[in-house]
Amino acid sequence: MTLHTSKLILSLRERGYIHQTTDIDALDELAVRQIVPGYIGFDPTAPSLHVGSLVQIMLLRRLQQAGHKPIVLMGGGTGKIGDPSFKEESRKLLDHDGINANVASIRRIFERFLTFGDGPTDAMMVDNADWLDKLEYIPFLRDVGQHFSVNRMLSFDSVKLRLDREQSLSFLEFNYMILQAYDFLELSRRAGCRLQMGGSDQWGNIVNGIELSRRMDGTEVYGITTPLITTADGGKMGKTMSGAVWLHEDQLPHFDYWQFWRNTDDRDVGRFLRLFTDLPLDEIARLEALQGAEINEAKKILANAATAMCRGEAAAVEAAETARRTFEEGTAGGSLPTLTVSGEISIVDALVGLGFCASKGEARRLIKGGGARVGAEKVGDEAMVIAVSADPVRIAAGKKHHGLLIAG
Repeated sequence: MTLHTSKLILSLRERGYIHQTTDIDALDELAVRQIVPGYIGFDPTAPSLHVGSLVQIMLLRRLQQAGHKPIVLMGGGTGKIGDPSFKEESRKLLDHDGINANVASIRRIFERFLTFGDGPTDAMMVDNADWLDKLEYIPFLRDVGQHFSVNRMLSFDSVKLRLDREQSLSFLEFNYMILQAYDFLELSRRAGCRLQMGGSDQWGNIVNGIELSRRMDGTEVYGITTPLITTADGGKMGKTMSGAVWLHEDQLPHFDYWQFWRNTDDRDVGRFLRLFTDLPLDEIARLEALQGAEINEAKKILANAATAMCRGEAAAVEAAETARRTFEEGTAGGSLPTLTVSGEISIVDALVGLGFCASKGEARRLIKGGGARVGAEKVGDEAMVIAVSADPVRIAAGKKHHGLLIAG
């Protein structure tokens, strides 16, 4: 293996971000000689990104920390089509106003992780609608389409999976990889971008962009993908019983975000500390070596650091104190999700109202499986009715989700 010397490549390797690369030795040399602008694309399909996107956000943060320029590309144009990569069906298409609202909302997330400005290493956010919306179809086919082989496009796993399953792949979606490749070309021309990064499912799209830039402009650009982040039990990162772990507090309370990290599997603590915090590597090595009950302290450090980065230091302190009061003292912490109740409520309605279950059927299944508690008592009867008076009533769904019923 070539001994790399750039701060960028060394950091990405040491912290476990690298899965696939194109000519990493040349990229390493370039990162030593100059500031490297690099980008990752995000589709604005919702007002918030979730934890599944966090490794990509952290990748841009590492790029900036290494002295390079992160470019956040919002898919205001491609978002009107939807990325078919490894999806079983087409995405719901958003209108112009919906996409713009989501872009504005998502920007607030990136402002917590990156420094934006006009300096050489300051982050910038761009929207591919700025160039994709203005394309003329025939000139685009003539100038860009000639560089793509349909045979090769059909061979990429992201498309082949849909076809092998005999699931519909519209011509609209099939164009996505051409447009994403064109994004890399445009960013190379507009911002001197030399690096595209993304998840392992974006490998085909990244390679297409690299080849298009080389063929049309003779520009050497590079690609890096990250490994698929799964939990130690094989689950998908960020998927929980009650749904996605959103990065915005509008979609998920601070306490639930903190608690997600606190409930990390023992086997994932070191890996998640490297990926999702700025803690020094020697401190992480010490924490992941802890055994038995001591590993819980490492999980609290992970929860505090991850929450402070995404939600702010005050939110992390508040969530940690709520957890301490709830689990160590047995009292009701102040930042738990709450539901105001007038008189009485069924346990099923309480679980749905607190957002712990998406439907009454899901709540009944949770109860049947022994996963619901009122106070310290496990709920055995789905017809249970809870009386709410002066004192709040604590409700739990599994080990991770806790909330309060308050009188109102």
